[in-house]
Amino acid sequence: MSETEGGARRIGTAEMLKLKRWNTPTIYNGWEASTKRERLEGVFNREEARDFMPALGIMVGRAVTVRIESSNPEHPRKRPGAWDEWLAFVASMPGPKIVVMQDLGKPVGLGSFWGEVSANTHRSLGCVGTIVDGAIRDLDEMTNAGFKALARRLCVGHVYAWPLDWGDSVEVFGARVENGMLVHADKHGFICIPGEDEGTLLAAVRAMDDAECETVIPAGRFTWGSDPTTGFTAILAARKEAAARYGKLVEGRSGGNG
Repeated sequence: MSETEGGARRIGTAEMLKLKRWNTPTIYNGWEASTKRERLEGVFNREEARDFMPALGIMVGRAVTVRIESSNPEHPRKRPGAWDEWLAFVASMPGPKIVVMQDLGKPVGLGSFWGEVSANTHRSLGCVGTIVDGAIRDLDEMTNAGFKALARRLCVGHVYAWPLDWGDSVEVFGARVENGMLVHADKHGFICIPGEDEGTLLAAVRAMDDAECETVIPAGRFTWGSDPTTGFTAILAARKEAAARYGKLVEGRSGGNG
C-alpha cells in the first residue's frame, strides 16, 4: 500500500517488487525522464561501488543510514550499548530495507561491520542488503544468507567497526543519502530516488522501456538484415527515424524532462 508524505506519494512493497524487474540504469532512465531536477542532481554513485554478489540480482528497499569508524578503538568503550540501540532502530523502520553505511575510518575499509553474523541478523530484521563505503568480509557466508552488498573491497577483520550514529544523512561513493529514501541497486551501482519522484517512477520506467523496445532497439538490431544492398545507409536512416519516434513517445508518456 502506498503512503502520502509531504504531498508526495511513497510507494509500497508491490511497486518495489515491480521495480526489481529492471536493472538500475533503466531505473535511472525513468527517473531522468520524469523528474523536474537537473540530471546531475541525481542521487547516484559518483564513484565505483563494487557489487560482490551479482548473482543475487537487484535489490530495492528503503535506506537505513548509519556511520561507523572502523579505525577508532574509543567507540566500543564509550558506547557499549550502541549495537543494541542500532538494531532497535533498524527494527523500527519499515521494510524492505537497505543499510546505507558511511565508514569514517582511515584508511576506509580497514575493518568490516559486515560478516556472517551481521548479515544474518540484519536479514532477520527485514534488510535485503547493504551499500557500504568501506569493506565487507565472510563473502560466501553473506551470499548464503541472501544479503547483498555493494562495497569498496574485502577485508579480513572487523577491527573497531561500531555503529556511531544513525538516521541522519550520510555520504557514500560520492552520493548524499537521506534515511528512508527509496534505493535501487545492482552490479552497475545504485540510485536513490528523491521523495517527490517516487510516485511517478514506475510509470516513467515502463514508458521509457516500452519506447526503446518499440523504436531505437529494433532499429539498431534488425535493420542490417532487412536490406543487405543498402548496408550502413539503411541502418543510419532507420536509426534516425526511430529516434524521432522515440522522442515523441517519451514526450507523450513520461511527462517529465524527456
